[in-house]
This record gives sequence, C-alpha cells and structure tokens, in this order.
Amino acid sequence: MTGNLSRVLFIVLLIAVILSVDILFLRHHFMARLFVNIGIVMAFAIVYYLFFRKV
Repeated sequence: MTGNLSRVLFIVLLIAVILSVDILFLRHHFMARLFVNIGIVMAFAIVYYLFFRKV
C-alpha cells in the first residue's frame, strides 16, 4: 500500500511541477516548453529509478 501511495504522490508532483513551470515561465514559448517538459520528465524518471524502484 505504501508503495502505491508513494507512486501516486510522485506522479502528482510530476504533473504539478510541469504545469507550474508551463504556466509561470514558458506560456508563449512552445519549443522551449517542449524541451523543458522532456527534461523534467527525464529528471523525474532518473529520481524514480534511483530511489523508488525498490518500493
């Protein structure tokens, strides 16, 4: 149960970070927004792989 909860919270945090960066900083810059979103997802994937894969 704890593993599922941590995964759900991790995904919610990922979505919150992406939306806040998009709305606050990159509203009118499509390509920069795309590359930053890909970078954020890759960073979250690395953190997930390093810390949460055993949960």
